Amino acid sequence: MMDTTAHHIAVIGAGLMGHGIALTFARAGHRVSITDPVPEARETVTDRMAQSMAAMGDADTSIATALKLITIAETTADAVKTATVVFEAAPEKMALKQKIFAEIEAHAPETCILASNTSVMPITEIMSGLRLQNRALGTHWWNPPHMIPLVETIRTKWTDPTVAQTMFDLLEGAGKTPVMVAKDVPGFIGNRLQHALWREAISLVENGICDAEAVDTVIKSSFGRRLAVLGPLENADLVGTDLTLDIHENVLHDIEARQGPSPYLQQLVAEKRLGMKSGEGFRKWTEAEADAVRARVASHLKKLEKILE
Repeated sequence: MMDTTAHHIAVIGAGLMGHGIALTFARAGHRVSITDPVPEARETVTDRMAQSMAAMGDADTSIATALKLITIAETTADAVKTATVVFEAAPEKMALKQKIFAEIEAHAPETCILASNTSVMPITEIMSGLRLQNRALGTHWWNPPHMIPLVETIRTKWTDPTVAQTMFDLLEGAGKTPVMVAKDVPGFIGNRLQHALWREAISLVENGICDAEAVDTVIKSSFGRRLAVLGPLENADLVGTDLTLDIHENVLHDIEARQGPSPYLQQLVAEKRLGMKSGEGFRKWTEAEADAVRARVASHLKKLEKILE
């Protein structure tokens, strides 16, 4: 897993995403500096990284070796001043991200690669105020970032192709599975696919075709079981593009095509039915049930990684 070319990686933001990005590169042998404007986040991030690595099955000696490579910086300026690559992992707020990158550019070396971690926000807009836009791009890490292999690497119209390839190679060397997104579109690849599925799932419930539990059961008990090893276009080729066309001619006309959010989803939010964090969303949740789901996901990801290896 060790990358033969060691970098100094700076991570701006020590929350769930930031700590996972930082430990990923430290485990791969890179020197890492991480900072956060919230003192508590800086004070607890080392323990959180150690706990995450332990949960992944790392030995105590491996955890200690990785943590020795990580420095907790008091400020963004301190974190980035000698960095070769910077990852911003701040909350999904445009003005905040733009402000952070202005500060990064003021203190980081001009040869440093700048990456914004975001799931849906336009990278082009985030980087629009930079002086050296050719060295900037997006990286969409999936949650939890230290356990999900995929990282989408998003080029803007300004991104130097060699910068994008360097990032791709860096991620691959750190044990991730990068893909290149050649055009900066909302949602990139993964979230466009995921939320197309979610839109139809919500529509089925909204229109009384089934309840939320039925939707989740169908996915988990059928095609969801093969998605980790068989992508949709591989599946289409497997069954034949002719059969795929026949199915589309009979079903696509009836699938939800609404351009905006579901009124049913808007109603849930308006009524403060926010999911597990409020005890009810599409379904009702006790705290114990919500914890069981989180534990089940973490256990599944660890087992799946071993199986696919």
